[in-house]
Amino acid sequence: MADKLSSRLYPSHIDLPADARVKIVELLNQTLAATTDLKTQTKQAHWNVKGTDFYQLHELFDEIADELEEYIDMFAERITALGGYACGTARMAAANSILPEYPVDILDGMQHVTALVERFAPYAKHLRQAIDTTDDLGDADTADLYTEVSRTIDKRLWFLEAHLQPAEVKSENGATAATTKEKVAAK
Repeated sequence: MADKLSSRLYPSHIDLPADARVKIVELLNQTLAATTDLKTQTKQAHWNVKGTDFYQLHELFDEIADELEEYIDMFAERITALGGYACGTARMAAANSILPEYPVDILDGMQHVTALVERFAPYAKHLRQAIDTTDDLGDADTADLYTEVSRTIDKRLWFLEAHLQPAEVKSENGATAATTKEKVAAK
């Protein structure tokens, strides 16, 4: 974030040096923007998904968006706890997000899953980098916050990617193993 709001500090008695807090607040504001953007993109998928897996994906996307809403609040409150200014409007998020724009020409469930995977993966990477950065700056509390969010985002990325993976596995000799569903049906 190039603007001065993202690095604005108010007086605080917190025992982290001001120069470290400025860097942490800027990073948190970047995360706040990306999290807000990811939440709205997930809601976009929730509202517009179509196809045979409509209901389960509609529900999954809504559940993920609700989690992201909690993280938005957690990041914004951490910014202000450090004496910073939370840059949390939709316009601020759009201008400062690290994520690509969501495609508007898709409807199929698996297209939405793919689009979300393509956004959750770089977001997860950003979180892991932020863990290291905030830890290096001496802020274990913010590193812990990033770690908490990172665990859930990795789980959600797994849930999304599972929809895109084949239900059968080929062994090294090329034989195809039946899925559990196929084994049950064969009995």
